[in-house]
Parts: sequence; structure tokens; C-alpha cells
Amino acid sequence: MNPNSQPFVPGANAGVTPSNDVLKEEYEVSVLGGPQSSMAARTTVVNIQADTVVPDHIVWSLFNTLFFNPCCLGFVAFAYSVKSRDRKMVGDVIGARSYASTAKCLNIWAVVLGLLVILAVIIAVVVITSGVLRGYRDSYHLPQD
Repeated sequence: MNPNSQPFVPGANAGVTPSNDVLKEEYEVSVLGGPQSSMAARTTVVNIQADTVVPDHIVWSLFNTLFFNPCCLGFVAFAYSVKSRDRKMVGDVIGARSYASTAKCLNIWAVVLGLLVILAVIIAVVVITSGVLRGYRDSYHLPQD
């Protein structure tokens, strides 16, 4: 043993020399890497749940925010979609489903009302244009088709 080495014994002081048994145990631990047991190694199995698929409808909500946004329903649906995604990242599947369901409902209403508004605008443009053309023909006494 090296005279400058210090023994690996808890509480060992410089003036106390360790016994021969302690030195032998230290050597065995350092060479063999620790005590070996004849018992079978214990195993631990950790079951990790697969991510449950909870659609957050964020793309649909973003589309509705940009194109079909009557009464700001698309924007509110987008906010609920973001909340659903946040809940899903935290692991709260029930909360994510709740926010996703609300976002889906708001998206449906945004699409329906958006299409109705577009349809109403098209009808109004057709009616106004035909009325203007009819009035234009009547005022200039043009022959009717």
C-alpha cells in the first residue's frame, strides 16, 4: 500500500491505522466493483401510457379565424384550441377533450354562419345588380331582352 494514500474508512483519522480486515474489504470492493449477491436481480417494469389522441382542431380554428370569422367565433374557437393543446401537453386528457369539444362546436358555427353571410352577400349583390340594370334600362328606354 502507498504510504501517502489515505484509507477509505468513514471516520478514519490520520493517527489511527485501519485493521487488516478493513484494508482487505477495501481492496475487494475496489477490484470486484462492489458486493455481488447470489439472488436474482430485481426488475422494475414501468408502463407508460401511449398518448391518447385528442384532436385540438387548431388548424381548422386558424382557418376560421382568417376566413370565416362572424361574431369572432373563429377567434374564440382558436383560443379554445390552444387551451386544448395546452391541456394535452400537461397530460390532462379530460380537460383537453372538453376544450376540443367546445372548439369544434364553435368552428362548426363559424363555418355555418360564415357560409350564410357569404350566401347573403351574393344574393344581395345579384338582387341589387339586377335592380340597377333594370332601372338603367327603364330610364334610357332600352329594349328589354
